[in-house]
Amino acid sequence: MLPVVAYQVADSIDIKGFRQAFTAHLHHGDADELFFVIGPEKCIYVFKYGIACFLAHSETEVSAFLQLLVPFCRNPTEKRLSEDFLVEPHAESDSSGYNKVELRNASIDAFRIIMLNVSQSVALDFYNEQTDELLKETNHYTQSLERNGKLGLSGQSLKRKIGRTLNLKNRIAENLYIFDAPDETWENEYLNGLDQGLKRNFDLQSRYRSIQEDLAIVKENLELFKDLLQDRNSTMLEWIIILLILVEVVNIFAEKIFK
Repeated sequence: MLPVVAYQVADSIDIKGFRQAFTAHLHHGDADELFFVIGPEKCIYVFKYGIACFLAHSETEVSAFLQLLVPFCRNPTEKRLSEDFLVEPHAESDSSGYNKVELRNASIDAFRIIMLNVSQSVALDFYNEQTDELLKETNHYTQSLERNGKLGLSGQSLKRKIGRTLNLKNRIAENLYIFDAPDETWENEYLNGLDQGLKRNFDLQSRYRSIQEDLAIVKENLELFKDLLQDRNSTMLEWIIILLILVEVVNIFAEKIFK
């Protein structure tokens, strides 16, 4: 059995910089990801969205590589999310389960597809945590609105939360290819079946939709908050205008009386 483990180590990784620094054999690389073949059944996969995935590496080797990766990480995560998986590369038949896949036709491309899906699963966990945090924050303000009739949120804070939500939506759209098949699967039925089976095992599509639905709720709440703040500011402006008019009227009467 070959162990696969993926770690979310940062918000993002400088792929271009790391490609120049790491000299192992690069089997596949582009602006978003780097797939290194270290040996016949030993690989490393690094993704722009902050994930490093390892096939058949010891804990010591993983730790050393992650240390090497640190200078290229932006906003390293305090708590590293991870996911483990097992690959049997010399099985009599193909089969897959909750945390294991057996292959009769193991290849570097098959390993890459497995590592890609494990990494996407970890990324979904990472984005789900951030979405849950946003949802809890907006729920706090909706509860305050229900209890006190007040939002308790400044315009500047609201803008920051809207920005966080939009940035998270954009990052998910850019970095997750849940509904797209890797190029290798387009003309290879075996690899395509492996990819589709792994997507089902990890429940990637429904987890992705759940995150999108939660983000839609957050966005709807923030839009409501924005409308409420605009109404409050409009009302305040109206009162200021009324007070200014009253002051002007009082000044006019005072001038006439004292004359």
